Amino acid sequence: MVRVRAGVVPVLFLLVACLSFQQLCASDDTVFYDSFDETFEGRWTVSTKDDYQGVWTHSKSEGHEDYGLLVSEKAKKYAIVKELEKPVSLKDGTVVLQFETRLQNGLECGGAYLKYLRPQEAGWEPKIFDNESPYSIMFGPDKCGLTNKVHFILKHKNPKSGEYVEHHLTTPPSVPSDKLSHVYTAILKPDNELQILVDGEEKRKANFLSADDFMPPLIPTKTIPDPEDKKPEDWDERAKIPDPNAVKPEDWDEDAPLEIVDEEAEKPEGWLDDEPEEIDDPEATKPEDWDDEEDGEFEAPKIENPKCVTAPGCGEWKRPMKRNPAYKGKWHAPLIDNPNYKGIWKPQEIPNPSYFEADQPDFEPVAAVGIEIWTMQDGILFDNILITKDEKVAETYRETTWKPKFEVEKEKQKDEEDVQGSEGFLSSFQKKVFDLLYTVADIPFLSAYKSKIIDLIEKAEQQPNLTVGIIVSIAVIIFTVFIKLLFGGKKPARVEKKTTGTADASSSEEKEEEKEKEGTSAEDEKETAAAPRRRTVRREN
Repeated sequence: MVRVRAGVVPVLFLLVACLSFQQLCASDDTVFYDSFDETFEGRWTVSTKDDYQGVWTHSKSEGHEDYGLLVSEKAKKYAIVKELEKPVSLKDGTVVLQFETRLQNGLECGGAYLKYLRPQEAGWEPKIFDNESPYSIMFGPDKCGLTNKVHFILKHKNPKSGEYVEHHLTTPPSVPSDKLSHVYTAILKPDNELQILVDGEEKRKANFLSADDFMPPLIPTKTIPDPEDKKPEDWDERAKIPDPNAVKPEDWDEDAPLEIVDEEAEKPEGWLDDEPEEIDDPEATKPEDWDDEEDGEFEAPKIENPKCVTAPGCGEWKRPMKRNPAYKGKWHAPLIDNPNYKGIWKPQEIPNPSYFEADQPDFEPVAAVGIEIWTMQDGILFDNILITKDEKVAETYRETTWKPKFEVEKEKQKDEEDVQGSEGFLSSFQKKVFDLLYTVADIPFLSAYKSKIIDLIEKAEQQPNLTVGIIVSIAVIIFTVFIKLLFGGKKPARVEKKTTGTADASSSEEKEEEKEKEGTSAEDEKETAAAPRRRTVRREN
């Protein structure tokens, strides 16, 4: 029987754990990692500069127990930085930059990128970290207006000029438009290759020394246009010129109009010359609160003349215009080849004083990780910021920290979209039903009940769950009126409306009698007759 000393078992367990979760033992490869399981306070430094008023909070990702660094306020500038234990070189082998961000409220205008800063000797301090603090790389999503991209910017020193130049990755990936957690990865390789991954999928591959992959290119052009060179005064860049020998034809009339009256047109049969296109609304009534002295004389609003609906037209008929066949416009001499044409002038090329050659970029070391953004949205959550020298370590973090959250969020989003889809179909169906009911309310034999039907429709629009019951109520009203008409019941009284909004005495008596039979009070009918109508207010100065 083999005996195992007590201290060996924990060691074996630790070794197994390290093999299953590689980053725990990858201290040599993992340069920096922050999961934000613990608060950032005391570990990260918030900029004290006056411009940066945004408040950072240690908050959970929505729907998870996982914590992150949260942008908590809208329309603010934010700046926070974390110094590394020691600067990391970007020249020695592979370096992987990776972090997660979740745009919990979307992103209309703002950034969610990280800056990988140079050592403080370059001229910055954590307490006054701002947009001028010198960085080596800026990486991450940015979206505002026409800008929608995952930035990768290398700030590189030109060895000839000594100037630091921002080199932007061309054709960068776009930012995912949802509100899910996403992980962004930049892999810098010793063969000058750059890979940009979004959610572990390669979206862009580039070469740091390629003139096509960065703008401006890392390696300047050998020659540049001479800034001192000037175009000669007699240099003619016109390829074509007007023919100096051309003469305007005698029959060319420059004053002929573009359009003329069509003398062959005839007035359509049935045209109503004496009918105006609009008439006063015969149903309009002067509101009870109308004050002639303050509001001026009441004038009914205009409506389309119903007689003009079926007629080809109303009012004075005029012949239409047509294109003038004699129109030629202003005469111009035809163009001919310019005998003095010398081409488009360009300054001569001279050697570029900033040109240099390099086998690889002269990366500046990274001594800190900072977030310096200006955003119109809140709810931006940063998490699992990683710098490592091993691609597999970065992949392990993606699989163990990001992917489980993403799968849960994606499933929840799908369920919400399914619910919204069904609700959208129901809403569209209800709208069609309401439109049909409004048409039904305009049927002439239902005129006495129109206000009541419209009230029911409006109630259904405000409370969609009552739609079925209200449809039944309207159907009962229609059925009742139809039975009365069919079997000799008294027809609803026609209400004659005047501009003063009053009816004659006999009409009022008929309405009162009809309302008693229908179980409706006279006061209800008055409220219906006084329903608000469109009015035109015209004040006399």
